[in-house]
Amino acid sequence: MKKLIILSFLSLMFAQGNAQLSNVILFTENGERFTAILNGVRQNNEPETNIKITGLNAEFYKLKVIFESSALGEKNFNLAIELGMESTYVIKKNNKGEFVLRFMSSVVMAQAPRNVPEQAVVAYHVNPVATPTQTSQTISTTTTTTSQGSNVDPGSVNMNMGVNVDGMGGGISINVSGMDEGMGNSSSTVHTQTTTTTTTTVSGGHTPTPTPPPTQVVYLPGYSGQVGCPVPMSKQDFSDLNATISSKTFEETKFTIAKQVLNDRCLFVSQVKEIILQFTFEQTRLDFAKYAYDRTYDVGNYFKVNDTFTFESSTEELNDYIDSRR
Repeated sequence: MKKLIILSFLSLMFAQGNAQLSNVILFTENGERFTAILNGVRQNNEPETNIKITGLNAEFYKLKVIFESSALGEKNFNLAIELGMESTYVIKKNNKGEFVLRFMSSVVMAQAPRNVPEQAVVAYHVNPVATPTQTSQTISTTTTTTSQGSNVDPGSVNMNMGVNVDGMGGGISINVSGMDEGMGNSSSTVHTQTTTTTTTTVSGGHTPTPTPPPTQVVYLPGYSGQVGCPVPMSKQDFSDLNATISSKTFEETKFTIAKQVLNDRCLFVSQVKEIILQFTFEQTRLDFAKYAYDRTYDVGNYFKVNDTFTFESSTEELNDYIDSRR
């Protein structure tokens, strides 16, 4: 009985551990090839039209899509996924001809399909892909050439010349000693050094691991997405702001106070939603949502602001505004 309980407990723990990992599928509606970059790290080496990224362990990521065609450029998105699920997103053009990221569906990991044709599958990684490096190698070659001169041995030259002149009653004798000795043999050796430099390309090298950035203080536990402003407002300061806005009767006055306070302040998305819900008119809510975007700490959660709108057109307009700010 004890063994059965232990096995059941281990199975439950294993299932819970697996449930914390997620997959995401990204594809283009019209088959444009692209490269996906999550939190600044390239995921696929070659551009694809349909990519499944496995092993994700966070709910929010910063996604950059770089299209293979330079004419299409690149686009930044906030990507939200649910842990333990396989989420599918489509990259498509909206009515304005701009690329947007739209949620399609999600399914629990155990029911996710396997081996979909023409779908590239990559495991999520946080380290950049290694790139080849080049090294130079120098080779020196020395050549020695020896030349041998010819042997010359003139020796000594002696010349005797006698002249007898009868008419003079005497004689002349001339003895000439020729060249000196010691000049018989000669040779020479010439040394020539030739240096050849060869450059060799070595593939398979790796770039040095980049120095990690300084540790950033996390003001929202569990959040690992993009940070829009450095230090969010304290709970007490926000409570005072919310009470001040709530005490005003006219919507225009509430909007003015909220903007004044946020000129040099930073909010969480949850706080932005609280302020928005104090406004009655849809247009005022939309205007404040746009204003607060650049003054929000957890901007990766900003999609949650969409819950405060009544009309879908407001959601579309806010998403277009956010895309323009990236």
